Amino acid sequence: MSDTKDVGRTSFLPAGAPMSPNHVVFFDTTLRDGEQSPGCSMTTQEKLTMAHALEDLGVDIIEAGFAMASEGDFAAISTITQAIRKPRIASLARARKEDIEMAARALQFADRARIHVFLASSDLHLEYKLKIGREEALDLAGESVRLARSLADDVEFSPEDSTRSDRDFLVEMVRIAVEAGATTINMPDTVGYSTPEEYGRMFREVRERVPAIDEKGVILSSHCHDDLGLAVANSLAAIEAGARQVECTINGIGERAGNAALEEIAAALYVRGDRYGVSTAIKLQNLYPTSEVLGQIITFKPSPNKAIVGANAFAHESGIHQHGMLANPLCYEIMTPGLVGVSKTHLVLGKHSGRAALRHRLEQLGFTLTREELQQIYYRFVALADRKKNIYDTDLVGLLPEHIRENRREPVAELD
Repeated sequence: MSDTKDVGRTSFLPAGAPMSPNHVVFFDTTLRDGEQSPGCSMTTQEKLTMAHALEDLGVDIIEAGFAMASEGDFAAISTITQAIRKPRIASLARARKEDIEMAARALQFADRARIHVFLASSDLHLEYKLKIGREEALDLAGESVRLARSLADDVEFSPEDSTRSDRDFLVEMVRIAVEAGATTINMPDTVGYSTPEEYGRMFREVRERVPAIDEKGVILSSHCHDDLGLAVANSLAAIEAGARQVECTINGIGERAGNAALEEIAAALYVRGDRYGVSTAIKLQNLYPTSEVLGQIITFKPSPNKAIVGANAFAHESGIHQHGMLANPLCYEIMTPGLVGVSKTHLVLGKHSGRAALRHRLEQLGFTLTREELQQIYYRFVALADRKKNIYDTDLVGLLPEHIRENRREPVAELD
């Protein structure tokens, strides 16, 4: 292979290792697995824009694509390796010689490169997709990791469909991959089948039955899909069980129901630091801006009720909630909006809102009302809210008697 040079030959602890036993490495696959989501295809320039945002966010590893998949993916990986310097850059590869060599060529300009090899481990996939037996699969696992390791110091191996694999066979495949030189072992819940208790138990058992994982400092990694809505919960269970790499995407985009959402995992590890006791390099204040960058690239944003980055994540309409928020935001918010890069909390005025929120907004607009005046305006406001889905500041001002409008003081908020 005269046209394929060794990549990633830079000293970096054991390749891909976290900075400390309690540091969780964030492996972002927005540009690979995320892009496989319908409507999320990206050009090379768009991938580069997103890669810069991910670098600013503080992700440790960017999976830039699947080099063998297309000329476009190869070009995107190569381009990103020449522009991004802080995170490691990874390319996916099947357990095939041509895939692995193509990945190495795409990564040849990377300061720190990772070849990510995957091979099915479940009998279902082996029989119906690959049409091979277990022994052949074990041979392929060892051969492919050894080849990848001859081309890069940092090699990740993923037994695809780990959670539906025979446990003894999974353990044997992991053992062979570790002996062949894999520096990270990723055990994916490929089809979103597992539950947190099951997923965590799998990590504990594999780690216990393959002593070389700890002896060689191999990192265990999670990669979860959201088919049952458990991707983030499963990822956190893996971390509790000793995984020190988590694979995820911005806004949780990805195949079918998507991947574990990076922003949710990062926020959970911070807010519940008392439970998890781990550190990350993620800059939480960049979570919302990064989500916005992705939304602009793929032309759609996450659902309004999406945790952390959804439009309603820090919005309150219920009168009881609004009253509590005005008294002390901790009553109904477990983190400040600014923590994740959102500008402010929104008290949304609607038919469920109470007098406290209405008074608060009118005062922001420069209007001070007596208790009796507020009561009268509130009745008119509720009647309007029953007829109108969205209430704007101009609607509120229109409810006020003329003498109140004339006595308006300098507002602290502009009319929308």
